[in-house]
Amino acid sequence: MIINQSDILNQAELAEHWLISESTLERWRSEGAGPVFLKLHGHVRYRLSDIVAFEDRCLRKSTSEPLNTSNNWR
Repeated sequence: MIINQSDILNQAELAEHWLISESTLERWRSEGAGPVFLKLHGHVRYRLSDIVAFEDRCLRKSTSEPLNTSNNWR
């Protein structure tokens, strides 16, 4: 399966998209949190499909709905 280059974001692009710092993404990776990622030749990349899947798992209907970290952070 060949992935289109436009379907892959680097760390800076994802941080800008989510309005978070790159260090937050780095911390999440070291903690096993956040979306799954690719590490190819020393470069971290995020597939758009994995970003959307992570965002879908983070959806809530209410602020009182509990966050299940085992389901949402990996």
